[in-house]
Amino acid sequence: MHIERLTLGELGTNCYIVSEEEGSNHVLLIDPANEALRILHQVGTRKIEGVLLTHGHFDHTGALHAFEGLPILIHEGDKAFLSDPHLGTGGFAGIEYRERPAATRLLRDGEEILFEGFTTPLQVIHTPGHTPGSCVYKMDTHLFTGDTLFCRGYGRTDLPGGDFAALVASLRMLLKMPEDHKVYPGHGDMTTLFQERGY
Repeated sequence: MHIERLTLGELGTNCYIVSEEEGSNHVLLIDPANEALRILHQVGTRKIEGVLLTHGHFDHTGALHAFEGLPILIHEGDKAFLSDPHLGTGGFAGIEYRERPAATRLLRDGEEILFEGFTTPLQVIHTPGHTPGSCVYKMDTHLFTGDTLFCRGYGRTDLPGGDFAALVASLRMLLKMPEDHKVYPGHGDMTTLFQERGY
């Protein structure tokens, strides 16, 4: 698996460009946070097979308009976050908000999707807590955790739709997975489940 990270926007949100191997012409885009031109420059002539959102907050979807017309996937629990400014901004007043393109596919827990140009399927793991539809995308031993799990931390639950008890349950479920799994969070540095168990 070849994974490129761009850290974008005022909140330093991680956007990931994922391909089966370096040099592949097929990529997945996870959380197009901001700075659309920078993302497009990094992708270059490669074909984006899917735009995957770990959840619907503004700092993970700010460049989504640049990818309208492509497959846009989000968990069904966060569908409304793309059109509702209150949900999309996390309830913070004064944040400029532009309605996002609607998702073309709503996801459910346990789905496996094999995209063109990949031999490794993508698995959807529903991890509510930060938002109702937060999810982790698993490809082999790589976990794209959005704002559910960070390096030495986890997502806040005091925003609209947040639920601390649900987040605790989601974290416990993730930490039962094999410790060699690598964690690519929505903010901050990469980590592993082994490191996070110790924390």
